[in-house]
Amino acid sequence: MIVRIMGEGQLDLSEADLDLLNSFDDALERAIESGDESRFRAALHDLLEKVRQDGRPLPPDSLQTSQFILPPADASMEEVRAMLGDEGLIPDPT
Repeated sequence: MIVRIMGEGQLDLSEADLDLLNSFDDALERAIESGDESRFRAALHDLLEKVRQDGRPLPPDSLQTSQFILPPADASMEEVRAMLGDEGLIPDPT
């Protein structure tokens, strides 16, 4: 699956990473719901770092479609809240 981190590029992750990424996404949603800025920052950092660690970067000129688009590391809580769908940034496959 292809994941884009806005401002950084695309990364290719295995489908096996989806459940783990969903747990990071859930933590981010809970942090936003709580309104706690430090908890939000930590949750966003953890999600993006996991994608960077597990993903294989695609070349900048890659034309592959991103399945998921994640906010940049410096995004505000309001910006991320606006990006959230009914199922978060990374919808649960079930």
